[in-house]
Amino acid sequence: MTAPLASAPALAARHPALDIRNVSKTFLVQGRPIEALAGITLTVEAGAFVSVVGASGCGKSTLLRLILGLDRDYSGEIRLDDRLVDGPGADRAIVFQEHRLLPWLTVEANVGAALLHSGLDKPARRRAVAEHLELVGLEAFAKAYPAQLSGGMAQRVAIARALANRPRFLLLDEPLGALDALTRLRLQEELKRIVTHEGATAILVTHDVDEAVYLGHRIVVLHPRPGRIAAVLNVPEVARRDRSSPQFVALRDQVLELLGVVHAPAERGVGAGAETAA
Repeated sequence: MTAPLASAPALAARHPALDIRNVSKTFLVQGRPIEALAGITLTVEAGAFVSVVGASGCGKSTLLRLILGLDRDYSGEIRLDDRLVDGPGADRAIVFQEHRLLPWLTVEANVGAALLHSGLDKPARRRAVAEHLELVGLEAFAKAYPAQLSGGMAQRVAIARALANRPRFLLLDEPLGALDALTRLRLQEELKRIVTHEGATAILVTHDVDEAVYLGHRIVVLHPRPGRIAAVLNVPEVARRDRSSPQFVALRDQVLELLGVVHAPAERGVGAGAETAA
């Protein structure tokens, strides 16, 4: 299915920030070809926040790797700002499910490590680190080490590190998946605020349908084997503000049905749908 994404409200660009054209990816597993992605066509406008959901094995993380430029062995084209992706670049950053902080470095040194090849002088790097620690609310923990942080705090450091170079594109590979439920809800709010503040174009991969609805301007639903687009859904603004709104519940249930998870009417309350058939 060809699925162009319209721009988020008040966002416009001459070319889409991200343009994926008929991308397919095949892996060789024990000498046998395994098709991971098939015919992915998608455009994303600058400043949009796009959520990608699907069952495990549908190629969500593979798609992020291709956008990041870590894997160039695929068919089709991926363009960023109308330039063909030919490898990694400072215009893209990724946050993984695990924070991947260096345990022997302080919080500020972990964030600063992302700026070592930025071309900034030391005072400018220090300012950038301080600004991004303030952005994630961790300026008081600049001298702390990763082992002294909670899981949520460590993930905030990882987000600050990813944003320190002010990338145009922020790729999020289930960044909140390992957190407890309350911390996850709080960081969803923080992530939305931070991405808006930075003006980044964000692509979030998640198994959590509620999270996909609450964070995204659009939701891309993938079906597996091979990964292909089943639907691209607009998220009403009220659904991004209020998890209890009828619009949020209706869209969440629509996504769940597309993923093959069907609830009986009695189960379709506000709290349902936090998990998919992952």
